[in-house]
Amino acid sequence: MNSPFSLPEASTHAVTVDRIFYLLLVLSGATVVLVFGLILLFAVRYRRGSSAKRGPMPEFLRREFEIGWTLATLLSFVFLFWWAGSADLSSLAAPAGSLEIHVVAKQWMWKTQHPSGAREINALHVPLGQPVHLLMSSQDVIHSFFVPAFRVKQDVVPGRETDIWFQASKLGVFPLLCAEYCGTDHSVMRGKITVMRPEDYARWLVQQPEGDDLAHEGAKLFVSQGCSGCHAGSSNVHAPRLAGIYGRMVQLSDGRTVKADDGYIRDSILQPKRDVVAGYDAIMPSFKGLLDDGELQSLTAYIRSLAEEGSHD
Repeated sequence: MNSPFSLPEASTHAVTVDRIFYLLLVLSGATVVLVFGLILLFAVRYRRGSSAKRGPMPEFLRREFEIGWTLATLLSFVFLFWWAGSADLSSLAAPAGSLEIHVVAKQWMWKTQHPSGAREINALHVPLGQPVHLLMSSQDVIHSFFVPAFRVKQDVVPGRETDIWFQASKLGVFPLLCAEYCGTDHSVMRGKITVMRPEDYARWLVQQPEGDDLAHEGAKLFVSQGCSGCHAGSSNVHAPRLAGIYGRMVQLSDGRTVKADDGYIRDSILQPKRDVVAGYDAIMPSFKGLLDDGELQSLTAYIRSLAEEGSHD
């Protein structure tokens, strides 16, 4: 049961974060009590006119005290650093099989899209107990996706894709905020996340208006923007084939090797001459300013969907 002075623990992240917070709070409180207790004790014991001995501390006691205090402080710091660091690192990579939802931030709203194509504005419905992986981008300035009850916060930066994941552990409706000042109406950039039972979420999803999923939208863009003219399997242009490339290591013309992940694909679309694939000429034009962040997400989702196709070649 939550007290009126604490936030609900509504995700698996929240439990770990709160444990670290409360441990730090207890240690900080104990340190304050110890230091101020010693100050008070010495102020009273060694006040002017008292009969307390004021000679120097024996050398062996002084050495043992300094070593003990230093070791205790060092070990406490190492333990806290290891615990907090391991908890933070373990929350970076989304588990396999996570529900992938795309989020686009703009002044002053959150736009979300489910794998089925269902869209929401300033709202997000998710199933209880299932990891949810959010792929996020901004159409204008820096925003920050913040859900206090989940203890998750991630900056959403224009020009790049960021991600975060969580697993809701409590049913209910929880506030979604922007935690980065983003302009005049920053304070009204709010939303809500509704956590539902899996069966209720499935029913809600079926009731939403039908729409193409991101991969299908990306496939249409792939043709309408002329990408298929060079990268399709039937093209005569000497350009890299995209089937199965996602997730693989790519050899570049300058000798470097990079992984074809979301960031690499985005950079290849916006800055094609920066990472040229070995054996190919730098003839691809830049699409910077021609595609918005939502369209970049759709194209990336389409190329990601080609990974299975490539694995059967």
